[in-house]
Amino acid sequence: MGEISAAQVKELREATNVGMMECKKALEEAGGDREKAIKFLRERGLAVAGKKASRAVKSGLIAAGSFDDGRTGVMIEVNCETDFVARNDNFQRFVAQMLERARDVDGELAARVQDDVAAKIAEIGENIVVRRNIRFAAQGPGAIGCYIHLGSKVGVMVELGCGRAETASAAGFRDLLKDLTLHVAACSPSFLDRAAVPAEVQAAERAIYAKQVQNKPPPIVDKIVAGKLEKYFALACFVEQAFVKDPDTSVAKLLAARGKELGDSLAIRRFVRYQLGEEN
Repeated sequence: MGEISAAQVKELREATNVGMMECKKALEEAGGDREKAIKFLRERGLAVAGKKASRAVKSGLIAAGSFDDGRTGVMIEVNCETDFVARNDNFQRFVAQMLERARDVDGELAARVQDDVAAKIAEIGENIVVRRNIRFAAQGPGAIGCYIHLGSKVGVMVELGCGRAETASAAGFRDLLKDLTLHVAACSPSFLDRAAVPAEVQAAERAIYAKQVQNKPPPIVDKIVAGKLEKYFALACFVEQAFVKDPDTSVAKLLAARGKELGDSLAIRRFVRYQLGEEN
């Protein structure tokens, strides 16, 4: 066929987001056939992705969103190599697309979007990894709230339950849910409550505290260890932490007070907090 037109190149670029020169080369090799050109670009993208896959990804973004009037919540972490790319509109749009894809995924998102990631690596020129994702579906009356903090470096999801479905629509309930996500972002609890703290973790804490006061009489050691363990629960457990907006009350007391105002019983069912680059 004749010379590749600017309109053909533009159309292929819009379909693939690959650079103009690469689009032109692909069209030339494909004899102007758009579908073949797309196939060539995807094949090259996979090759480029393979070459870059070993490069470290220390930057990126966390994204989260609640859908279906708060009945579903999704959070993902997508990594790249540099902050420059993480701040780029192109990469941010890609992360938003991955978040949308994650809405219906209960398992690992990365395995389902390999081709999309490879194409984006070819376009941007950095290694990209969809590192992790999680999806909450409401387990009863209530809602799921999401919060992104610190330049998309910290993300939180909280499921707040109630006894009556209509309570979840109340402004007071939604305000509380927002406050709870802010609290998790700021205070980083490790467990929901003391019942969720594994026995081996409690035993390890007890051993540390006992070692600190090993020269004291056994009855005093037991009392000190018990007191220190109570302080540990107050720091590590979400519902026992001092509420970030009012340190004079605990999260548990806050839930009871707001439940009384709303005429319903409230309970935090689960939560998750992502911090960019943290160890799983």
